[in-house]
Amino acid sequence: MKNIIKGRAYVVGDSVDTDVIIPARFLTTDNANELAAHCMEDLDKDFSKKVKTGDIIVAGDNFGCGSSREHAPIAIKASGISAVIAKSFARIFLRNCINIGLMVFVCDMKKDTRPGDEITVDMQKGEIANARTKKIYQVKPVPEFIKKIVSSGGLLNYAVQRRK
Repeated sequence: MKNIIKGRAYVVGDSVDTDVIIPARFLTTDNANELAAHCMEDLDKDFSKKVKTGDIIVAGDNFGCGSSREHAPIAIKASGISAVIAKSFARIFLRNCINIGLMVFVCDMKKDTRPGDEITVDMQKGEIANARTKKIYQVKPVPEFIKKIVSSGGLLNYAVQRRK
């Protein structure tokens, strides 16, 4: 897995719950591409059209609160988002992200970030940089086992690969 993640910021607010990430009316499928087509649509109906592969969600407090369904991080990952950075996460949502192979970082940078800002995450150094503001935020370096889980595509794939 690369130690550097780069992408444009897609900025959201506080307490974005799993029903906003993927509205309950779309939970009749587990098809990742179909979930991605409806990701964040109650917050921004054009999210799936605007988001580009590699973009990074930057959020405030309590991202992923609400129901503990895995559909929410699956929809985010399938939409092309490479990472989510938030001041805080709902605990189960954070674990579900790692379990399905989506990187998450706890960092309070929303107030200084504008949509489209270029964000660079250095997982080895534990730094997140905003190219526009030139600010560098410190985060905990990502442990190797988490990188392996994410680069494997999630916990299930990681476990299968380790058995070989």
